[in-house]
Amino acid sequence: MDDLNVLAVLAGVLAGASPIVLATMGETITEKAGLINLSLDGTILLAAMVAFLVAHDAGSLGLGFLAAALVGAGIAAVVGIAGVYMGQSQVAVGFVLTLMCRDLAYFLGNPYSRIQGPRLAPLPVPGLERLPLLGSLLFRHSLLVYLSVAVIATTWWYLYRTRWGLELRAVGENPQAAHARGIDPKRLQLLHALLGGALVGLAGGAFSLGIKPGWGRPQGAEGMGWIALAIVIFGGWHPLKVALGAYLFAFLQVLGIPLQSWWPSVPAQVFQVAPFPLMILALLLLGLTQKDTLQRWADAHPRVRKLLRSIQGRAPRALGRPYRQE
Repeated sequence: MDDLNVLAVLAGVLAGASPIVLATMGETITEKAGLINLSLDGTILLAAMVAFLVAHDAGSLGLGFLAAALVGAGIAAVVGIAGVYMGQSQVAVGFVLTLMCRDLAYFLGNPYSRIQGPRLAPLPVPGLERLPLLGSLLFRHSLLVYLSVAVIATTWWYLYRTRWGLELRAVGENPQAAHARGIDPKRLQLLHALLGGALVGLAGGAFSLGIKPGWGRPQGAEGMGWIALAIVIFGGWHPLKVALGAYLFAFLQVLGIPLQSWWPSVPAQVFQVAPFPLMILALLLLGLTQKDTLQRWADAHPRVRKLLRSIQGRAPRALGRPYRQE
């Protein structure tokens, strides 16, 4: 593969990963607060449908993305209120919502199926787009791609360099202790659920207005919510590692295009579904690193121990457990 093809593949990875990046950053923020939102798959589909519908009827991409964010925040609000304030099972509520939102998206979006609509155009950065190699790789994308990269940096900065991020992580680890220091765990969890949900909604809008413009049945974003949830685990709830997992998944998807041309005898469906089992395999391998036997063996090998620590992650201690004030 020559240099131009390599750059094209990498640029495709950067562009294709933008919705997954937005969804995983949103779920990372939510889970760092100790709340599980399993409605991602349905949220992405419903937000994708609403974004296309609003952008098509209003003739405005901005309104389409705003509507998608509001859909995501609204669904997350249901999860937050039911799980945080009513003490219901966050897993059950999220699972029911993802099924309901999926069917609702296809039912309400049926009149808009496979019709032409607006799409997000590339927005080259003046001056930087002409740089050798880096210009075509980094600076000839749509605003959505630039936003997804900025969200990664902002999420890391917010979680680890601000007081609000410290309070968020404290609530996710021990809400009782956080409450004793004057923090309102329930309010903080709900606010960050709304923020995370809005990012998931933007991911839906990214699919129907950017990655695969239009609305159809099936849309092409099915299963991405579950993949986003898996990537958050894969990344150990750390925004930079989670982003790396999102780009790895996008790379596996984009790689299927040249692989199909190299091996035309292999059915195209094999390359389309390959990223999913590969991601599952990666999660299984990550799970093996948590085994006590491997941990004891790594303690006797400093280099292996250092490597394991760099890839391991730990879920927030209060994740999925409703906070009840004493």
